[in-house]
Amino acid sequence: MPWTLHCTTGCGYQAPGHQLASLCPQCAQPLAVAYDAAPARDALSDEWSLWRYAPALPIAPGEARVSLGEGMTPLVELPALARELGVHRLWVKDEGQNPTASFKARGLMMAVVRAKALGLPGVCVPTAGNAGIALAAYAAAAALPARIYAPRTTPPPILGSIRAFGVELELVDGHIGDAGKATMQFAKESGYFNVATVREPYRVEGMKTMGFELAEQLGWELPDAIIYPTGGGEGTIGIWKAINEMVAWGWLPSDVVKPRMIIAQAAGCAPLVRAFHAGEEKATPWENPVTHASGLRVPGPLGDRWTLRTLRESRGDAEAVDEDAIRAGTFTLASRSGIDAAPEGGCALAATAQLVKTGRLAPESTVVVFNTGSGASYRW
Repeated sequence: MPWTLHCTTGCGYQAPGHQLASLCPQCAQPLAVAYDAAPARDALSDEWSLWRYAPALPIAPGEARVSLGEGMTPLVELPALARELGVHRLWVKDEGQNPTASFKARGLMMAVVRAKALGLPGVCVPTAGNAGIALAAYAAAAALPARIYAPRTTPPPILGSIRAFGVELELVDGHIGDAGKATMQFAKESGYFNVATVREPYRVEGMKTMGFELAEQLGWELPDAIIYPTGGGEGTIGIWKAINEMVAWGWLPSDVVKPRMIIAQAAGCAPLVRAFHAGEEKATPWENPVTHASGLRVPGPLGDRWTLRTLRESRGDAEAVDEDAIRAGTFTLASRSGIDAAPEGGCALAATAQLVKTGRLAPESTVVVFNTGSGASYRW
């Protein structure tokens, strides 16, 4: 379906959707996709993948899909754990069941689809881990060259998985911000499409399918709160975009009560939590980021303004969790549910417990916690 691009800051910039796009040329902030017509809910296909929602995705007639069966991940209700935490109902959306074992499959698939449609020579990305695996896999599926930049401290199983797909992997000293600088330089020299988080508008479109799926799995209803472990912010942003689109398009009633979007970050790298509670519109980069949950080790997210705006529009919240609580939350989630939880998922569960204890999450709440990846990627 036709679409246009617009700046997420409201500066007024717009551009046709069928062109190469990065950040807004006027204010250097992320661009977002807006569709020219509202897709009907009854136009959804019978496919059991995120391509069920193809009418709401940026792919034009005749353009090739690149798919490994991503999406339609389980939504598992945990009544005993809900009682233990002190909430009315609790579900876990297990994104570790995606191809490449994380939610990143959704967004990187969509970025590769657009790169392929635009005839670009290759793709590149900085990664804290899971994005690198996802881009490597989808680039291989699309027969596109790819180069990935990752910190040397990335868990070895993740680096091994990236290498297994035959892409170029460059290790850098420092954190993902340092990897990002190297990626930008390479993209400038090579013409490769830099698909770093929210540096292009299409990864968010893949991520938003988590919101579509969640609503459909709950019988086209919404929970009171969604708790999402957040590094760069694209998952949180994407789900909120989906919720607003479903209301605007008539997929959900116009008077539906939208969920509170709540982010969980590691206490050793919590720039968005700090900015949210300080009432800031943007986040100050975190100095010396430290956490074993590598997907949360993002000290200066480019999507900071968009994420913070999402939290405030949704009457949401933000919580930081220390390393011991992340480990305990990961073990609790895995041992009580059978879900192979990543530490990011453990962080989200621990944040839920802290929010209930401090009275910031009501005991009558229905809550969805996202486990964004597989714990197997972190064990060695």
